[in-house]
Amino acid sequence: MAFYELTVCIEMVRDSRLRDLIKLARDGATKRNFNQSVELTLVLKEIDVKKGFNLNEVVNLPNKPARKASICVIASGDMGTRARRTEIDRVIEPEELDRLGTNKREARKVVKAHDFFVSDTAYMATVGRSLGQFLGPKGKMPTPLPYGAPIEAIATRFRDSVRVRAKNQLNVSAKIGDEKMDDDQLATNASAVISAIEKKLPQGEKNIRNTLVKFTMGKPAKLTTLKEEKDQRKKAE
Repeated sequence: MAFYELTVCIEMVRDSRLRDLIKLARDGATKRNFNQSVELTLVLKEIDVKKGFNLNEVVNLPNKPARKASICVIASGDMGTRARRTEIDRVIEPEELDRLGTNKREARKVVKAHDFFVSDTAYMATVGRSLGQFLGPKGKMPTPLPYGAPIEAIATRFRDSVRVRAKNQLNVSAKIGDEKMDDDQLATNASAVISAIEKKLPQGEKNIRNTLVKFTMGKPAKLTTLKEEKDQRKKAE
């Protein structure tokens, strides 16, 4: 069997397991009068966190959730104008950036309110001085944008993406969508996140101990539990 065909088969098996896991999580979630988020968690193993294990990846979701990521652009002039035209959530100009540097409470609010930050390269040093102490620990340091960068395309990519982050810990979580999405869509998003994480792990999928999916008002559904239940049914047959 060709390598490509083998890879496709492996992905199909994983997607099938993820669909079963998502269905289990959905069935166990209590219905509420709001659109619940769906979160994927990977429990890792055989990684020495004492050696400084860090993960900070941006993953574009194939299927778009109802909630779009919030984006803040730090720019002025033409770049700032183009950012506003793309309906960016917030545009911060140099004057406001200086003010935030002297107001820690407001700076923390800005960092918390947005998922992604991008900045004109001309202001990266100023961003570091004004907001670096708040952005850095959250893994949200801005993506630098050179003059003439296609900010519209960049905004579109970030708007449908999630940040996957872990620092010196053996679990990684990310929102993969919401309950209005069907199981196939959620499974595809989960698979995209898992694939991105595997590429950053020392031994790939071998470093994943367990996979969990949770709806906001439900208990986590564990892949290990799903496998145990299937094994028990096979024995009963």
